[in-house]
Formats: sequence, structure tokens, C-alpha cells
Amino acid sequence: MLVSDGLEIRGGGAVSVDTESLREAAGRFDRMIDDLDVLQRRFGAARAELADERRFGWAAVGAASVFARDLDATIVQAVQIAGDLRHAAAVYELVELDAEHAALSARGDGAGVTAVERRRAELLRMFPGAEGEAFIARFDRAVMWPSYLVRQATETGSELGGIFSELGAAIGGVALGGATLGAAAIFGVGGWGRLSRDARLEGEPSAIVLRSTPPPPRMTTAPPDLASAAARMPGAGEARVRVEKYTMPDGTEQFAVYIAGTQSLGVGGEDPWDVQSNAELYTGNRSASYEATLAALEAAGAKPGDTVHAFGHSQGAMIAAHLALEGLYDMATMVSFGSPVEADVGADTLAVAIRHSDDPVAVLAGGGHETAVGAPGSFTAEREAHADSGVVDATVPAHSMRSYAESAALVDASGDPRVATVHEVFARLGQAEGIAVTEYAAARPQPPAAGRLSPRGGEDAG
Repeated sequence: MLVSDGLEIRGGGAVSVDTESLREAAGRFDRMIDDLDVLQRRFGAARAELADERRFGWAAVGAASVFARDLDATIVQAVQIAGDLRHAAAVYELVELDAEHAALSARGDGAGVTAVERRRAELLRMFPGAEGEAFIARFDRAVMWPSYLVRQATETGSELGGIFSELGAAIGGVALGGATLGAAAIFGVGGWGRLSRDARLEGEPSAIVLRSTPPPPRMTTAPPDLASAAARMPGAGEARVRVEKYTMPDGTEQFAVYIAGTQSLGVGGEDPWDVQSNAELYTGNRSASYEATLAALEAAGAKPGDTVHAFGHSQGAMIAAHLALEGLYDMATMVSFGSPVEADVGADTLAVAIRHSDDPVAVLAGGGHETAVGAPGSFTAEREAHADSGVVDATVPAHSMRSYAESAALVDASGDPRVATVHEVFARLGQAEGIAVTEYAAARPQPPAAGRLSPRGGEDAG
């Protein structure tokens, strides 16, 4: 569904077209054709009577003939449209089936693979030419999904090269645009940003020091929508994780966790939300930021199996994805902003991904999974956030949390029925009888400064 400001909301996966909607539209054309056939027969009888009554004149007979010809043409056109809709549905379903076949094969699901192959053969019997078109659709997705970013890179390269000469502008545009397309293709083919359902983090837990920080005095009720949830993302101050503990009317507890994106360009420094943690998480290893998030949830009272709703930006979205996959908590909802990964979280987690087509960090997800992920009602919302290109793109404005908060507001106002599903999650949290809010800062333990004496320093040191 394409809404205002270039925002596209889709169910996820390789195809943003609902094949059932196409078939339903074809069915509506079938019913219209039946009605037109009835009208054609009735009008044919009336036309014959009109021809017999010459007193009405030849003008009336001529007008009736024109109408009959137009009616015939309309029926032929409606039949063609209904057929085209069914053919298009078959093409897009083949794309989905091929992606599902690959996923089932990777899981070793023989029965699922057989069922997909049976359905695929059935479609090809009915629509023999659909296979080639499905291949073209898959190729088009593989090449075109990073098109906005490639365009901006080309324009930026041209602008930089133009400082020197017209030839420099041409070379700069081709070089930077080509490099961007090549990098996107590598991540798309490599699939490192597409996390399978059985993906688990490796490595030993990192040592972290966790401490609570005073939460802001505002926002002590459940967020009513995605924009309000985005506004709660920590990172502007000391806090890196915000946990809201909801006591529900039945006495159970639910938790909402908001996880910041990267805050430091350092590697292995005091702040766990740094480049090192990014690299560790993206390559499937435990990070200090992940351990800090687990510690924050535990400190806020979350126990294994408790219901958790996770919201994350960038690195925080990677952490949220792994929280869902690891299975320590009952991850009911996962909302990501500008995530470098897309996780196949399973049918019990409502997955909402908000990403920008011109965000280079989102490119690391390789276009996401070819099949839809998450529970019914899950969706991906995407738009171009920063259409202007140039040297300003070096600051990556499309990846900022402020930009994603603006997109969240557009999603809330879109009117798409899938958005109502996540709004219902907020409404249920709003029924809580009590809310406790805690924000946490975290740090890696740092070694003693060089030259500092140990507790056993001096001549007595062994």
C-alpha cells in the first residue's frame, strides 16, 4: 500500500503484492461480466423489438447498434482484465513459493518442500508462461531494491567530482554509484543480515557495569502509537536502555524495552554501544550491549518467559532481534527502526520494521527475507527519507532516530489496517493498573590506567 510522502506499507517478503487481493479483484470482474452478459441479452431483445417498430426511426436503431457494440467491447475488455489479474497473481505466487521452497529446504522440512512443489506445478499447468515472468520479478527485486541509495550515491559522487571538472563529475558519479550497487549486491547475495529462525549468538558473555539513571519525568503511561514509542528511545543522555514494567489487571506483568542505537564510533571503549558491538552482533556474536540489555531487563524484574515488547533503533534493533530469536522471553512485539538485520522471528511475534530506502545501515539487511516474517499483522514500512543528495549524505541523515520518528508518525496516520494491529498492542498496555519506568546506563569495566599501582603495588608486589 502506497500512502502519502512516498511511504509504502507491505506485508514483507519478496513480493509487496497481495496475490489473494488480485484473485478477489478478478472474481469481481467475473461477476461484472455475468451482469453485462445478462444486460447484453436483455438489450438484444429490446433492440430487435426496436428494429420492428420502424416508427421510432432509423436514428434510434443506429444508437442502439452503437451501444451494443460498446457493450461487447466492454465485456471483452473485462474478460481480458480478469485473466491478466489471475496471471499476475500466479507470477507473484511463484516468486513467493520459490522463496518459501528455499527456506523450507534450509530447515530440512521435506513435507513442506513437497507441498510447495505440488502447488508450483499446479500453477505452471494453468499459467505456462508465468515461470519466466517470476524469474524476471525476482531479478528485478535483487537489482532494484537499493535503487534509492544508488541514485543518491551517484549524485553525490557527481557533485564531488564536479568540483574538479565535468569529466570528474561523470567519473565520480559512476564510481560511487557503482560501488554502492556492488556493496548492496554483496550484502544481498551474502545474506548476513537475514537471520534465520534458528540463529543464535555465539561467544562468552561480556562483562558490563549497569546502573540506573533518572528517567525523564514525562511519558509514564503506555505509548498510544508508534511515534510515541519512537520518542521514548534512549541515547540522547546517559541512558542506553529504557524498561517499562506494566502490571496488568489480571496481576501478570509485561515489559516494554527500548534499546538505543550506536552511540560511539570507538572500538572496545567504555560505552558498549560502539562499533565493536555492531560488528559482534552482525557476525552472530554476543556483545556487551546485548549483555547490558539482558541485565537491564533482569534488574527491572523481567523473568524468563515473561511477555516483552521490544523497540530498537539500529544496533538496538539488532539486539531486539536476537532477544526474540534466543527465546529467553515471550517476545510478543518487535518494532525496529533502521535495522541492519531482519530476523525470522516466527508466527508468535508481531514484527514491525520501519526503514528508509536511502539508509545505508538498512542496506546491511540485504533487502530482508524473501518471505514474510512474524505474526499476522506484521508489516514493513519504507520510504525515502532524505531525497536531497550531496555531501550532506555523509552525515547519514536518513538513519537518524529523528528521521525515523517522522516516519513512525506517517505510519500511524496512514490508515493501513495492519497498523491497527500494533496500535491494539499499545491499547492493551494502556489498560495496565501500574507502570514502573527505569532507564539504565552501562559501561565496560576499564583496566587500570597505565602506571597506577595495584592494591599490592610497590616493593611488596609479587
